[in-house]
Amino acid sequence: MAMTDIANSRILIVGGSSGMGMALAKQSLAAGAEVIIAGRNAEKLGRASAELSHPALSTVTIDISREAEVAALFDRIGTVDHIVSTAADIEGAYELLPNMDMRAAQRVVDSKFFGPLLLAKYGAPALSPSGSLTFTSGVAAYRPQPRGSVVAAVNAALEGLVRALAVELAPIRVNAVSPGWVDTPIWTFVAGDKRNETLDAMAKRLPAGRVGQPEDIADAIGYLMGNRFTTGTVLHVEGGHRLI
Repeated sequence: MAMTDIANSRILIVGGSSGMGMALAKQSLAAGAEVIIAGRNAEKLGRASAELSHPALSTVTIDISREAEVAALFDRIGTVDHIVSTAADIEGAYELLPNMDMRAAQRVVDSKFFGPLLLAKYGAPALSPSGSLTFTSGVAAYRPQPRGSVVAAVNAALEGLVRALAVELAPIRVNAVSPGWVDTPIWTFVAGDKRNETLDAMAKRLPAGRVGQPEDIADAIGYLMGNRFTTGTVLHVEGGHRLI
């Protein structure tokens, strides 16, 4: 099933107010789906809603690291066909160990591991047997860099969770997309004012000859939502980064 076949589906996208999640929201709306984008920042959600400007779009403000809020979310929105999370709070997390702020490290764990776990706990009952959960890990689990120990570890842990949930929640499908370096606003936190220089240098190294765009990851998530014979899988979309 391609993205064009998801007409009338209801899709919850956590982290859908920017970057990869917003690209997925745009593609899904164009394909005829109803989309709910969720995130912590009401202002960002408002800007995304105005930019997408679609009658089948709604927004919900939520912190997925808070169990009561996740439980209330599904009480509010009811049944859905697909749940996707691209959320990642990595601000302040890219540091060498001597400078590591454990509060920043905990926010990574909360947003990229416990958040998806809670979405599975409370979202699975809201999904049909043919529904899916799709999370985003990342190439850092395979090609860690100095200053990136926490992000690498959490990505690897999330992929282990995906495999376990695929067994426990079957026949609901549970998968992950592992993006490589993608040109999204998150690079402001990773590289600061060297953002463009850093991305350009990686583009020259990658076999694909470029870094990723949000739409590349949205395409991959769309595949995982639609392919009903794929579960417990990590789909690598990283331009050949694991080969260099």
